[in-house]
Amino acid sequence: MSSDLSKVRNIGIVAHIDAGKTTTTERILFYSGKIHKLGDVHDGNTTTDFMVQERERGITIQSAAISCEWNGCAINIIDTPGHVDFTMEVERSLRVLDGAVCVFCAVGGVQPQSETVWRQADRYNVPRVAFVNKMDRMGANFDRVVGELRDKLKAPACPIELPIGCAETFTGVVDLVRMKGIVYDEASEGVKFSEIDIPEEIKDAAELARAELVEKIADLDEGVMEAFLEKGDLANDELIPAIRRQTVAGKFVPVLCGTAFRDKGVQPLLDAVCAYLPSPLDRPPVVGTDLKTDAKVERRTDDPLLTSLIFKITTDPFGKLYFVRVYSGLLKKGMNVYNPRTKKRERVMKMVRLFADDRQEVDELAAGDIGALVNMKDCTTGDTLCSEIKPCYLERIVAPQPVMFMAIEPKSSADKDKLVESMKALASEDPTCQFREDEETGQTILSGMGELHLEILVDRLKREFKCAANVGKPMVSYCETVTVPALREFAFDRELGGKRHAVTLSIEVKPLERGKGRKVALSRDVQNLVPDKHLQECIVQGLEDGISTGVLARYPMTDLEVTCVSVTLVDPEISDEVAFRSAAMMGFREAAEAAEPAFLEPIMRLEITTPPECVGEVLGDLNGRRGTVLDMTVRGDFQVVHARVPLAQMFGYSTAIRSLTKGRASYSMETDQFELAPKNVRDAILAM
Repeated sequence: MSSDLSKVRNIGIVAHIDAGKTTTTERILFYSGKIHKLGDVHDGNTTTDFMVQERERGITIQSAAISCEWNGCAINIIDTPGHVDFTMEVERSLRVLDGAVCVFCAVGGVQPQSETVWRQADRYNVPRVAFVNKMDRMGANFDRVVGELRDKLKAPACPIELPIGCAETFTGVVDLVRMKGIVYDEASEGVKFSEIDIPEEIKDAAELARAELVEKIADLDEGVMEAFLEKGDLANDELIPAIRRQTVAGKFVPVLCGTAFRDKGVQPLLDAVCAYLPSPLDRPPVVGTDLKTDAKVERRTDDPLLTSLIFKITTDPFGKLYFVRVYSGLLKKGMNVYNPRTKKRERVMKMVRLFADDRQEVDELAAGDIGALVNMKDCTTGDTLCSEIKPCYLERIVAPQPVMFMAIEPKSSADKDKLVESMKALASEDPTCQFREDEETGQTILSGMGELHLEILVDRLKREFKCAANVGKPMVSYCETVTVPALREFAFDRELGGKRHAVTLSIEVKPLERGKGRKVALSRDVQNLVPDKHLQECIVQGLEDGISTGVLARYPMTDLEVTCVSVTLVDPEISDEVAFRSAAMMGFREAAEAAEPAFLEPIMRLEITTPPECVGEVLGDLNGRRGTVLDMTVRGDFQVVHARVPLAQMFGYSTAIRSLTKGRASYSMETDQFELAPKNVRDAILAM
């Protein structure tokens, strides 16, 4: 790692599935000298796809970190998955990165998961460059993809390169900054390339594109406006810093092109990463919350106080690895760090730098570094590790709600404890993997983000954890919510184990907007009457227990706000933690039942690419699945249908769409949001 933070780039490679992220990453590592032999996704030998499941399926399942150097810059790269089931990997990676390379297919353009990762990058204000990949494929259209970036993503996208040729005639790119052509030698796997004059057939287009680039930058950057007005153009030593300033500010997205698989256009992409994406010094200070005062605090990279975030946990032969981004201070081997969530200190015994599935032990990680701690005692994803002098905590990473579940049980009763421990390990690594025991049936329920996600989890249980299990069919994971406000008072007064426990609580339940999750609070009166923090935590825990089990069919509840508004104490001896927790859970259930509970079902966004002659059959099938068509567009010779469909209606859709279109259509799907289920669906759930 460079000691000069201005020469450090922490970037992610993000895109829709099959846009070429992993292949692009492989070429970056090859041209930077990190690896000396190119791997291929189809051969299952790429550097960053090292899991058995990734190599068998030819897809990225978990984000992998690796480092390389280019033009004097140390580049920390995280290669992320593109499949919607693993979108949490993208979410937590973007949370800690300084910049991103968004890869788009030159044929598919802006696809559904492209929109998702773009929104995720927007959420964390991550500066981006766009790389239009697969320019060698039939149907590639650079201008159309740039148009979709502007129209669909509302991105301030502007080409800084143009392709030379297209599809089978694609030979290189035109650099609009230096106004030079670059062509590649395929025999050398793209290692050798030549600078040429811009070919005559695209010279006019290049001059127009260069003028557009300069004018756009001059409009955005006051620092070069005067020079532009005087000369009508900008020198490279004026243009390049201006592009960087506006890219770092999020007001400009440079667009490059190439074909990673055919070894063209990757070196200029690396140049753009170094030239335009931010270093840790260019990013705003991280904002945390002071543990003692609840005031917002800023921590800059030059702040000596340690501030770091655990954003991912994995298990490997080294032990449990806790991926960490250091925002300020120094993380040293052997030092004590403070965890504001547990309010405990822990000692860092071992730390490593990450090179995909290889590790290098180090003695320290400085501000701007991404590394991993080994075998921490009590840390989870989203924990802050900081200095105990002025402790603060960073905003936690929020996992999306699982949309599918399956019943899982051990092959024998002797394996039950092993299965539970294995699922705990998976859940600690992946916040979208959840499991619980159904109180009525005694079954263990494993929840995840989709059929593929559940399939991978079960496969890992069998292979990595050597845990044989019987599994049921994947089923839709519904949620429950409330539709009107309600307030109920509940008096708990029981004798348990020869001791009386009694307290009276008033619980208020209110519905929230879709996607707002759940909020649990104690009124000021309750906090004053019950100053004991432990008893307050018992009330909150009781309310959360009630929320997690629901009131209609044991599905977890969401999009609601629950407040304990008042408390009536009987006697300090009998108004104890058992009474508070039990009264909170039972009082919540009464209030929720009075608040007209309803089911929420997951709705998916669907994009279907189909031949025009099959559109009628596709639309008819969607109508039978309770689908809603949003719009239809033309992409080349194909019709693209955008729709929203309940997940419950999408089982077996891949077989159905192949049958309807004789195998000529394709589709992609991602979770949109949860919506109120209609009465017939409610009745069917309750009848199960």
